[in-house]
Formats: sequence, structure tokens, C-alpha cells
Amino acid sequence: MSPTGGPLGPVHHVGISVQDLDRSVRFWEGLIGVRSRDRSTLDGPLLGRLVGYPDVRIERCWIDLPDGLALELLHYLDRDEEPYPSGTAHPGNVHVCLKVADMDHAHDHAVSCGAVPVAAPILVPAGPSAGTRIAYLKDPDGVTIELVQPRSERA
Repeated sequence: MSPTGGPLGPVHHVGISVQDLDRSVRFWEGLIGVRSRDRSTLDGPLLGRLVGYPDVRIERCWIDLPDGLALELLHYLDRDEEPYPSGTAHPGNVHVCLKVADMDHAHDHAVSCGAVPVAAPILVPAGPSAGTRIAYLKDPDGVTIELVQPRSERA
């Protein structure tokens, strides 16, 4: 049971299916500034039943994000699936949000790692998030990365 009394506990990890595991590992290692860990290939009859693809094999690798959350990168082997449309309005689209202390530096760093900006960072003009800077970028597989610099951390 969770600390809140409900049946679910804290988030264990976030998984992202990728087209090219080597490319994605390089991108996320460079972006976060950590080494990946536990790269392996998963297979077996229970895996196929679990994910809904009989006889599937999945190559995976872990990236440890700040504050203890893990990112699991998954490359389905022996499958040739089309990527989802990367637009954030598509149902099922997810994004990874990273808190930053310096938006300009973090945004430039993400771009240098291969992220593609959706637009330039914005400054929220009003409301409860007034003064916060936010930017959306895309990773090599089209996954949205949101950078957030809260107003309390702006110089």
C-alpha cells in the first residue's frame, strides 16, 4: 500500500520504445550526463504474453534520471513498426519533463545533444506559473522533452 493509503506506490520508471537503441542511449546519456546501465536482451514466452507480441525479443537499457526515476529504453527486435505521430495532441503521447536551473544553458545543451526544438523557450506571462520558463524539444524518436525553469529559480 502507498503512503497515501491507495493501492499504487510511487513511479518506478518510465519506458520509451525506440527505433535505434544505440542512438537513443547516446542521446539520453549526453542529455542527462550519466552512463546507461544494465543493457540486455529480454526474451521468453512470458514476455510475449505480457506485451502482446508472441515470440518477441526486446533489447533494453536503463538511464537513471535525477531524483531516482529511471528511464527504460526499449527496442523491439524482429518488429518493423511505424512510429506514432510525434505531435503532443495525439492521444497516448507522453513527454518527459526535466526541471532546470538555467533555461538557456539547458536548452542549448539539449540541442547540442541532438534534440530538436519545437519552438524557442517561452516565459509564462500570467497565472499561477507566471515567470516560469518552459521549452518543448523532441528526442531522436520524436518523444517530447519539456524543460521547466520555475520562476523561483530564475535569477
